[in-house]
Amino acid sequence: MNTLLLRPTDVLFFRDGRPMSGSLAGHTAAWPLPDVTNHALHAALHRADLDQHTSEKLHHHRRRRSGQYSEARDRKFGSLLTAGPFPVDASGRWFFPRPKDAQIECSAAVTLQPVGAPATGAASDAWHGSSLPSPLAYAVANTRPPAKDAGGEPWISAEAFAVYLQGKSSPSSSHFLRDESIADKEANFGIAIDPDTQTAGQGTAARQIYTAHYLRLREGYRLGLLAKAEDKDFRHPQHGCDLVAALLHGHPGQIVVGGQQRVCTAELSRLPALPLPRGLAGGFQQITRAGVHSWLVKWVLLSPAIWPEIPAGTSKRGTATRFHPGGWLPNWICPQTGAVLLRAVDEAERRRRRQLNAAGEGYQTDAGNAGEIPARLVAAIVPKPLVVTGWALPSPLDPGRTAGGGAKSTHLAVPAGAVYYFTAPSAEAAVKLAAALNWHGSAHGVDIANRRSTLLGEKGYGLGVCGTWQFIGDVA
Repeated sequence: MNTLLLRPTDVLFFRDGRPMSGSLAGHTAAWPLPDVTNHALHAALHRADLDQHTSEKLHHHRRRRSGQYSEARDRKFGSLLTAGPFPVDASGRWFFPRPKDAQIECSAAVTLQPVGAPATGAASDAWHGSSLPSPLAYAVANTRPPAKDAGGEPWISAEAFAVYLQGKSSPSSSHFLRDESIADKEANFGIAIDPDTQTAGQGTAARQIYTAHYLRLREGYRLGLLAKAEDKDFRHPQHGCDLVAALLHGHPGQIVVGGQQRVCTAELSRLPALPLPRGLAGGFQQITRAGVHSWLVKWVLLSPAIWPEIPAGTSKRGTATRFHPGGWLPNWICPQTGAVLLRAVDEAERRRRRQLNAAGEGYQTDAGNAGEIPARLVAAIVPKPLVVTGWALPSPLDPGRTAGGGAKSTHLAVPAGAVYYFTAPSAEAAVKLAAALNWHGSAHGVDIANRRSTLLGEKGYGLGVCGTWQFIGDVA
């Protein structure tokens, strides 16, 4: 994937769908969500008119919504995949949201752990009769004394994240940042504009003002973005099918990011490996309780994830679906038992599928195509949700939207830093689970293999890394 560093030329404006009038600022200075930079890059590709400036043509595909396809092929850049943005300092160091089970300033030490019965306890030491939501079995408690200033800096470097996952000693304080170290928030007032007349002081905008907060990055800090758009019909003489490289063409370009047409200068580079923290692929903590062996795996979100409610009925493919509450609980977790519903596909099966795809033939998935991952969710730390929404432009060719456009569906996303705790009955099962949850899978981190968000995964939602954990009082 391409690595893009976005340097704002002015303050940036980001907002969600909450009201912004009078004294309400509408949360307009939060760190941008992944879909914001994805939409910005998508718009930049449209503005570039790549198929007009070269003899090469772009692949066009049909519009689709709710399983319905339009007849016209007028959509472009459907192959765009992004991840980020993440803060990057002047030295090129990338920072990521702090895991919610590490709550000490200037440290990556784990302070929150699941609470279970001693290792010599009964066969089942789950908190039966507690108020924990199904399917959780263990509560998570603090191992440190209560303190007013708990939580730690919200951003930690990739090096500190690796230390956190490996359980080693903490790095220096330069690997931990607060929001004010990265950017300042500037407040300003504005006058509302009537949408019909595009003038102020008339119609619905009469005597209407609003308060807005703007994000001004400090000197040397940039927004780090990973992007890839490989078009199968586009053949650039220098960049091949890479649309992102063709967009910037080896030179810094300008991209409009966020609201109010704020501009960022984008610089492109290629790294031998992606600058995201890499999760553990093995060596997970093992415990034995009442003669039962378990391997402990935890999954930490690097980016937000959206898991919608799924009603019972029939899916778009005609298969029967069961009700799933979604929300904080991943859709690939059974809401009754906590069992992982993902399946592991071995290399032989992957090779067979690639051969069928190359021959233009489809393949059917069943229980024989992929093996189950015998693991179970037992605990979780989930912060308050993030509001994800947007606005759709008029699209008369899209049968699933109104001709006049309008507000998109509002989703509540699980924030980055959330931690999910799993148990596996064998070391092999733990390795399979890590390969299914780590963003890099079982590869070396040159591409993103897993995006575990049900919605907006192509926009960078649902990236995570795996580590290990232990119960309070247990010794590693």
